[in-house]
Amino acid sequence: MYASTASVESPLEPYFESEDQKISLYQGDCLEVMAQLPAESVDLIFADPPYFLSNGGMTCKSGKMASVHKGKWDESRGIEANHEFNRRWLSACQRLLKPNGTMFVSGTRHVIFSVGFAMQQLGLKMLNDITWYKVTPPPNLSCRYFVHSTETILWAAKNSKSKHFFAYKDMREENGGKQMQSLWHILPPLKAEKRFGKHPTQKPIALLERIVRAAGDEDCLVLDPFNGGGTTGVASARLGRNYIGIELDEDHLKQTIARLGDLDGERKQPAARKGKKRGQAKIK
Repeated sequence: MYASTASVESPLEPYFESEDQKISLYQGDCLEVMAQLPAESVDLIFADPPYFLSNGGMTCKSGKMASVHKGKWDESRGIEANHEFNRRWLSACQRLLKPNGTMFVSGTRHVIFSVGFAMQQLGLKMLNDITWYKVTPPPNLSCRYFVHSTETILWAAKNSKSKHFFAYKDMREENGGKQMQSLWHILPPLKAEKRFGKHPTQKPIALLERIVRAAGDEDCLVLDPFNGGGTTGVASARLGRNYIGIELDEDHLKQTIARLGDLDGERKQPAARKGKKRGQAKIK
């Protein structure tokens, strides 16, 4: 969610913590929470910040026209204000990264150029620009543009001295024995991933599992300053990593906790109940 400029007034207490203390969720402004976390304590960050595209436009969902408005937090505040916001949260993330830590940031054209420029201004080391091809994107209703079928994910290290971790062999094995390219064909979130509710900018578990496996070893600590529906946390938990998620909206925190409680259900389509025709199954 969109961070504010409010000052920190209370000690940091988790909204939720797993029994093994590997997963922690915090409710609040990402800048406030990150300010209370120790410097150079995080190995890997994935961030899916506001794209600033809630501008009254329309899109296509399930074959029907739908508004692209996602909430006040996604509304543009102007080019300069948007960029300053990106610089602030990126700087906070950079402080938390260990010397060899890295971060991934996703975005469309509405935000990714600002993010990339801010990374350069802050002295982060650019490693890759990854193109996520969504495979089954919604059609363009106006028929005046090419179909918006990709998002860009920037991968950057803390600074030019960083010696980043990369699970090269795992990625090559996943890609059938060939070097994995920076063009990733990954479907949008499956229905099973939304059974506890859906976030308007939810990312597929397959995308986050690849990122965590590629750039975070087994003992790493993963941070997502815009936790949303908790996909980064679910991916981290499924892979046995440690995780910190920060989110303003309590409903999305509850959604994350529910997903964490049913890790085996991720990426699995629900089975039809008895007495129901195929394709008419209800999700509990």
